[in-house]
Amino acid sequence: MVIGVPKEIKDHESRVGLVPSGVTALREAGHEVLVETKAGEGSSLTDEEYMQAGAAVVQNAADVWRNADLVVKVKEPQPAEYGYFRPRLMLFTYLHLAPLPQLTDRLLDAKVNAIAYETILEADGSLPLLTPMSEVAGRMAVQVGAQYLEKPNGGRGILLGGVPGVAPANVVILGGGVVGLNAAKMAVGLGAHVTIIERNLNRLRHLDDIFNSQVVTLASNSWTIGENVKTADLVVGSVLIPGASAPKLVRREMIATMKRGAVVVDVAIDQGGCFETSHATTHTEPIYFVDGVLHYCVSNMPAAVPHTSTFALTNATFPYLLDLANHGLEAACAQRPALCAGVNTYYGYVTHSGVAESQGRQWRELAAAQ
Repeated sequence: MVIGVPKEIKDHESRVGLVPSGVTALREAGHEVLVETKAGEGSSLTDEEYMQAGAAVVQNAADVWRNADLVVKVKEPQPAEYGYFRPRLMLFTYLHLAPLPQLTDRLLDAKVNAIAYETILEADGSLPLLTPMSEVAGRMAVQVGAQYLEKPNGGRGILLGGVPGVAPANVVILGGGVVGLNAAKMAVGLGAHVTIIERNLNRLRHLDDIFNSQVVTLASNSWTIGENVKTADLVVGSVLIPGASAPKLVRREMIATMKRGAVVVDVAIDQGGCFETSHATTHTEPIYFVDGVLHYCVSNMPAAVPHTSTFALTNATFPYLLDLANHGLEAACAQRPALCAGVNTYYGYVTHSGVAESQGRQWRELAAAQ
């Protein structure tokens, strides 16, 4: 099989879908790898390293897309890449299709078989290809929030951990999953006062044990959320429904009650965001204000630390990629059932219920679409 690795073109997206060690492993398994020139440059990986690993480095994206049986990326295809779609092409990447009906249309029209990292689901309920970037994004959310709380950046002028005699910042984290856990680790480590709001009581018990009562844990409901955002200096949105649009937990009127210069970081923005006032931003223009509240809603946060993120991501994705290359989509899904939940579109059908429900579409089980 020919595996293609194009250079990412989303704003400030410097990660890459495959590292040289993965090229070597694919070559040893009998596959050919095409890498667009400078695809790994943003992650400190050179063309020479890819060539030494056995890849063919090509000069433009069209050659990668046209000749590959399987394209492996990091982020969802951008409009400039839609013209490369064709029937029977396998696409393996983060898709986050719920808020992207136009991309869904193009994948369906071209009959692309698209496998989304974020919906691959293991039997234990874990999302193994979402986890590493959720860890990065959760830690970054507090790091970024602390930066934007500084007065020159538009914030209230609050030091997250305070100093002796001055109270620390109030950090509210919505959702206690992987993102929320990692955000809490960072915030607690910096000395902030941390509250985690989560709907799963067993998860709250687990978090309370992890942090040994260093954080406040609250059961999620609209009243609790509304009361806590009023006094928050930083709110991190980290809720997730795999494949589906994120619920709007913080309504417009709640934002109006917040302190001027408070910061919200919406890590759920890939799935549409969990603040009613959220819209996706970029690393070039990362923030905007609503009622004096600073919003950071960058949809590819981990791209700011591409070296760390690329290796963390490819450590997780490569075993699945190798199965797809060795066996093809259908046989790989049969041998590794977790991949089935990752298939979002298949030969012109939506095959993930969360995507279909978010966009008001019909869908088929993968087995029924084959």
